[in-house]
Amino acid sequence: MENNKERLKVPEFEEIRKTYEQESAKQKTFKALVYGGMGVGKTNLLKTCRRPILVDSFDPGGTKTIRSEIEEGWIMADVRWEDEDPMAPTKITAWDKVYHQRKRSGLFDKLGTYAIDSATTLAGAAMNEVLKKAGRLGGPPFQQDYLPAMAIVESIVRDITNLPCDVILIAHEDVDKDEVSGRMFVGPSFVGKLRGRVPILFDEVYCALSKETSSGVQYSLLTKATGMYRARTRLGKGGIFETYEVQDIKALLKKVGYSTEDKPY
Repeated sequence: MENNKERLKVPEFEEIRKTYEQESAKQKTFKALVYGGMGVGKTNLLKTCRRPILVDSFDPGGTKTIRSEIEEGWIMADVRWEDEDPMAPTKITAWDKVYHQRKRSGLFDKLGTYAIDSATTLAGAAMNEVLKKAGRLGGPPFQQDYLPAMAIVESIVRDITNLPCDVILIAHEDVDKDEVSGRMFVGPSFVGKLRGRVPILFDEVYCALSKETSSGVQYSLLTKATGMYRARTRLGKGGIFETYEVQDIKALLKKVGYSTEDKPY
């Protein structure tokens, strides 16, 4: 037993413990990929996140549903990335410069939540940049264009999921066919191998849904895979989360014992 105690004090083990403690602190943040069709509450969900909230909007007009909160000042929406001109693309390069300036300034330490809306239009801006460099502006992408465009998107997602604040990536939905079983699945819209590689970077993958009821439209988050819809939760494992949850991020955080307090703003 004494020998075991002595071995546990070796520098290599201490370094592992230190790294684990640092990573444990990071795990108190909330990283979610939220996807769904039009009008299911994806952008509106941001109202329920820890504040202050910064949204980088790539979707034209995508912030209209949170306009009141923007005017109140606790949601900040950067809409410079909307309305990309495919004949003169500049958005992905401009965003990258601003994003890294924010990181250097420590802005993300002061945020409750950072969101990108949406991954679909972000990917479109990445492809525009690839076509620009290839000298084929405004034309259809060739097979060789997809790999560099996917690399840009994956690099961005890997970076934002390591930020010190909560992160929400909003995506549109897409129907995919399993080549082995022939079954159809609905999941977040990504090109090629990004369909599998982007979701694994997030603890939470939710499908936003809406349905008509006798009392009006009901909005929910699917937190676990069921039927043809893809979803997953790590925080809500062991039955902490219901399969269908109300679209309220702070309510989910409370269920797992995370703080729901906002940061000063």
